[in-house]
Amino acid sequence: MTKSQLIEKLMDNGKELNKKESEIIVNTIFDSITDALSYGDRVEIRGFGSFSIRERNARQARNPKSGSLIKIPPKKTPFFKTGKELRERVDFC
Repeated sequence: MTKSQLIEKLMDNGKELNKKESEIIVNTIFDSITDALSYGDRVEIRGFGSFSIRERNARQARNPKSGSLIKIPPKKTPFFKTGKELRERVDFC
């Protein structure tokens, strides 16, 4: 499902919402999650899952083309852990 399809689905379920209002709602939710993660906060949506930030350590790797060693700096990456209800619904299908 794409963001556009999610907006369409929201319009279909909420008969009184138009496309612009649905788009604002979806964008607000995504922006709020992004902002919270950028501040290092954890976002938990009961029954769906939780978003958090994981820190990856610096490491050495090899350039596959030249074979030389390269240093990869530490970085923070977003992480999503599914909730129990979502896992059960997906496994049921």
